[in-house]
Amino acid sequence: MFGLAEESVSTGMEEYVVLRREPAVAHLGSESTDATVLTTRVEQTDVIRPDQSIVAAAPAMPVSLFRPIARSDVPAAVAWGVSAVGADRSTLDGRGAKVAILDTGIDRAHPAFTDVAIETRNFTREDARDEDGHGTHCAGTVFGRDVDGTRIGVARGVEEALVGKVIGRNGGTTTQLLDGILWALERGAHVISMSVGIDFPGYQQRLAALGYPGDVATSKALDAYRENVQLFERLAALIKAGAYLGRAALLIAAAGNESRRDVDPRFSVGCGPPAVSEGFISVAGVALTGDTWTAAPFSNINATLAAPGTDILSARRGGGLMMMSGTSQAVPHVTGVAALLVQKHLQNGGFRPQLAAAQLMAQATLDRMAAGYDSATVGVGVVQAPQR
Repeated sequence: MFGLAEESVSTGMEEYVVLRREPAVAHLGSESTDATVLTTRVEQTDVIRPDQSIVAAAPAMPVSLFRPIARSDVPAAVAWGVSAVGADRSTLDGRGAKVAILDTGIDRAHPAFTDVAIETRNFTREDARDEDGHGTHCAGTVFGRDVDGTRIGVARGVEEALVGKVIGRNGGTTTQLLDGILWALERGAHVISMSVGIDFPGYQQRLAALGYPGDVATSKALDAYRENVQLFERLAALIKAGAYLGRAALLIAAAGNESRRDVDPRFSVGCGPPAVSEGFISVAGVALTGDTWTAAPFSNINATLAAPGTDILSARRGGGLMMMSGTSQAVPHVTGVAALLVQKHLQNGGFRPQLAAAQLMAQATLDRMAAGYDSATVGVGVVQAPQR
């Protein structure tokens, strides 16, 4: 039996993250087995690349939060996204599903999470608390209970959740994100939700600050971008095959908020990593305009599917509710619907991630999209909850 190990490897001017196959070992003398996760530092990449146990290696790039396009402490009267995905009409509530959210952490004391068993892990070097509120808001949309009579959660019957803090005040790295994914798999997550993305401009600027000429810094950043896409794809393929402790999970990630179609229709930006990597379900955002849906102008294109992403009402760090907009807010709607599918699968013999991914896409709808929409902006459609 083999597990996956992730290493952070220094190469002088850069740091490499290495995805490596490692034999499973007895865990602290118990009868169970676990995969080792190692951290090693070497000086040259050619020392490690010939190693046949290495699945992929890529420069460790900065990972940043997909910052909300808008925040409002004055909440709406209803969380329209719950209804838009049909969760309010479903007989399912996500009971039995185990979801993982890799974000800025969570305010565990919020009333929306009072009866949820939440296991947390801090992958940053900062305070373990959610100091931003982004992770708390995303968690509320996935499995939050009603707050003051207002429903905010798509899968409000989820009883167990994993929340990994991979983003702090100073951002994060692909090393921390990979650590979070492997941790979530080890802890038995059925669905892993990520509203984060690789910061290409930040990496290019860091290389320039280290003394690389501008054109060299840009070219090296492009190389690193490509290698990270491949790394996440290989990780997804191994997860799909159940190569990590025999476990598999749905990987759901935000498309990104860099488009500016409200300024000029030409200003569309493609979906970025990790969402763009094959094996990930990438999510775009839609807005509610009257009785129809329109593609959010900030939402990146060529995502797998879409979900409500503007004026999303959910839990506010410190208590109460607030609204946020962004593809970060669309992702937890898909995660919540996926949790409903997990429950349905478990009721019928066991969870099958590949089937669940196909169902998410097959059940998506374009029926309420405003006339003239561009399919590149919404993928196969807006995700819909199974009704029974």
